[in-house]
Amino acid sequence: MLFIPSLSLRSVTSSVALTVLLFIIYKVITAKLNGRRYRAESARRGCAPAPTLHSKNVLGTSRLKESIKATKEDRGPQYVVSAMNEVGTNIHTLRVPILDYELLVTRDPENVKAMFSTQSSEYDISATRSSAFMPLLGEGIFTSTGEQWKHSRALVRPQFSREEISNLDLVERHVRTLMRVLAVNEKGWTETVDLQPLMFYFTLDTATEFLYGQSVHSQAAIAGFESSKNGIDGAAFGKHFSTAKHLVDKRGALGKFYWLMRMGEMNMHCKAIHEVIDKMILDRLENKKDPLSMEEKGTRKFVLLDELAKETQDLKELRNETLHTLMAGRDPTGALLGWVWYFLARHPDVFSKLRKIVLNQFGTSTSSPINDFADLRRCEYLQWVIHEVVRIVAIIPMNERVALKDTTLPRGGGADGSKPIFVRKGIQVLIPLYAIQHRLDIWGEDAEGFRPERWQGRRIGWEWIPFGGGARKCLGRKSSQLRPVDDRIGVDELDTEQFAFTEASYCIVRMLQRFDIVQNMEGPGEMKLHTAIENRSGTGVMVRFREVSK
Repeated sequence: MLFIPSLSLRSVTSSVALTVLLFIIYKVITAKLNGRRYRAESARRGCAPAPTLHSKNVLGTSRLKESIKATKEDRGPQYVVSAMNEVGTNIHTLRVPILDYELLVTRDPENVKAMFSTQSSEYDISATRSSAFMPLLGEGIFTSTGEQWKHSRALVRPQFSREEISNLDLVERHVRTLMRVLAVNEKGWTETVDLQPLMFYFTLDTATEFLYGQSVHSQAAIAGFESSKNGIDGAAFGKHFSTAKHLVDKRGALGKFYWLMRMGEMNMHCKAIHEVIDKMILDRLENKKDPLSMEEKGTRKFVLLDELAKETQDLKELRNETLHTLMAGRDPTGALLGWVWYFLARHPDVFSKLRKIVLNQFGTSTSSPINDFADLRRCEYLQWVIHEVVRIVAIIPMNERVALKDTTLPRGGGADGSKPIFVRKGIQVLIPLYAIQHRLDIWGEDAEGFRPERWQGRRIGWEWIPFGGGARKCLGRKSSQLRPVDDRIGVDELDTEQFAFTEASYCIVRMLQRFDIVQNMEGPGEMKLHTAIENRSGTGVMVRFREVSK
């Protein structure tokens, strides 16, 4: 007979209490020893410590709990600003102790410049970020480091220096489908619609055609025009992708404890996504073998997969790299388009001014030719509007780096934050872009307001990195070319930005040509920032449009 000792509830409770007490004592002693070592090394390097954002409990978890709660309530970026302001509105770099580790949080452009440019060899993305994304994206340009990152970059980068990525014919095809979805009644008005998901379906369609040579046609599927195309249910694929990204964001929010998240639901969505991507890749590779294909008959279009396949035929590598680009091409642009109409519906004066300028430059008909991205770039007020939207909402709300060795940052130490700070190897530095883009001392006392004119003649420095900076900036960034004068020395001009911002600008112009009124149908209320890697509206974009009388 197996002997099992009998334990009283009282003795078990006492043991648990003793264990907790010993853990707390250990944490306190460890923190004091680490603090002593930190101060000694900091002094040796001529640095001063950054102010500390103190926790409200012994274990240091209160700030983490507050942040998670704020994110669930669609006010995560605003919480970061308010938490930093607790220490001081003139304090822009903080230490944040959590359990057995600490973070640095900085909204100082000089520190951003150091990590992304002048000291970029001493910082890289954290293992936490890579691990959060890995189930969905696999190894690729946004998750890898070292030699693997260099390989991914060398594979993908050359394709974004080509003029073909600004294919306006491709965008026009999917704009026409969007216009069909936005049908009007006999009075010339659309129904009240949440424009936000439509924008994500639109950018999903353009991105998949650009990447794989065939679109998933999610707009048509969601509107009931067609249920599937080439055996792919575009609406279902879009939902799988959105849900998987949401779970990636939740996984990343757990920081070093990302492994605590159950993976059953994540794995299900990732499996469905990977099956569709693999099918599109195999279809394309097989099609390229057919000498009678349309591409071989002289109507060839640029497809990113074709170019990548010249370098590798490995299915997993092709899936990973194109998935990274798909996320970069779909999500920031989809969020941006939703936000543009969110603000235009609430600022009729800006809408009227922008529409008048657009019609004057591009004509009143949706069939008027738009020759290339240069035409869109020359519409200065349109670019100001886009810049201001991106500034206010911080499409990508958070970036980060981890110190690869004991190093420094140029500012943040001392009572006024002007002295350099010591950064230990392995310390993660969070960069809240929303907080940077809402600093009153940089953007003016009206920084919380929507005012596109603030971009007139503005010189851009490291306070403006909406898609990242340095060698790791967002693929597709050149698509912007929107910024005024850029003073950021050393910013690497890789980018998906040309594709992303070309697409957004083109879609906005076509919608302004068709509709002469946009009405906000949501009513008053605070702006909700729902973070799903990118910031999108937590209340949607509830609007209706009036079509121009014919």
